[in-house]
Amino acid sequence: MKAAYYEEIGTAASVLQVKDIPTPEPLAGEVRVKVLWSGVNPSDCKSRAGLRSKIMPFPRVIPHSDGMGVVDALGAGVTSLKVGQRVWLWNAAWGRADGTASEFICLPAQQAVVLPDNVIDEAGACLGIPALTAMHAVIMDGGVAGKTVLVAGGAGAVGHYAIQFASLLGATKVIATVSSPEKAELAKAAGATDIVFYKTENLVERVAAITSGTGVDRIIEMDIGANGAADAEMLKLGGECVTYGSGSTPFQLNFFPLIAKNLQFKFFIVYNLTAEDRARATSTLTDLLTKGKLIHNIAARMPLADIAKAHELVESGKAIGNVVVQL
Repeated sequence: MKAAYYEEIGTAASVLQVKDIPTPEPLAGEVRVKVLWSGVNPSDCKSRAGLRSKIMPFPRVIPHSDGMGVVDALGAGVTSLKVGQRVWLWNAAWGRADGTASEFICLPAQQAVVLPDNVIDEAGACLGIPALTAMHAVIMDGGVAGKTVLVAGGAGAVGHYAIQFASLLGATKVIATVSSPEKAELAKAAGATDIVFYKTENLVERVAAITSGTGVDRIIEMDIGANGAADAEMLKLGGECVTYGSGSTPFQLNFFPLIAKNLQFKFFIVYNLTAEDRARATSTLTDLLTKGKLIHNIAARMPLADIAKAHELVESGKAIGNVVVQL
């Protein structure tokens, strides 16, 4: 089978290679999936570039945790899936050597979720990290029904889904921060009621004006290092900031503004969701997918041969939406 892999840490162009390797066989409890689309996420690029660790976790790594394909074979004991079913995959490369950037992948059956018939194939490669991150940020700790929500980076892969989920699941107001008119249109189409251009407008003042000075109930934050101080100002008494990313580490926040407003700052990484949280997020996502409620913002579709270019596009920050690779 064809697969993309790297055997050392480095730039995409210097270490990623596409070659033929043996097709795997599913072990007990596993399924083999014929991969049609593989999703490229920033975390995939950071791992390959050595931004988290300079040590290779395995001698050879096939990247990408997200993917979509068709069940091709069942390992012993698997009864939850059938050969021929379309599925989307999660955590394929988390703690594993073999991700979705290959024509076939074997992984535990629970990591393959049936994709509703009305959802296009490539959208399935956008669900494991972007959509589930957004969903958990929206529905955790009682959800957002009746609340005012601010989504940082409303045109990004996670933010675009978060706007939709918050809007569809009962938020009374969804404010999105964006950097350009093009991104503003994407956020509005996703369901944002208000837009803030964070590069040219005073974020705190604009949110105060939008909320008549009361602040927001929940912030879904992509960069706590850059925005933490502003988040503390924009949250109302007892508000919460749910954070899934930071452009800097460590970061610093002043204690008194946090305690004076009884604020809660919560952090999570989608790879480590509990089984209960993942099941709840997946179930809610499946329901919205089945009802045809969601917009999937796919910025680029590229062939496996161009995987290095796909990584470079994600790293550039110029992709407005998800980047997927076709197998």
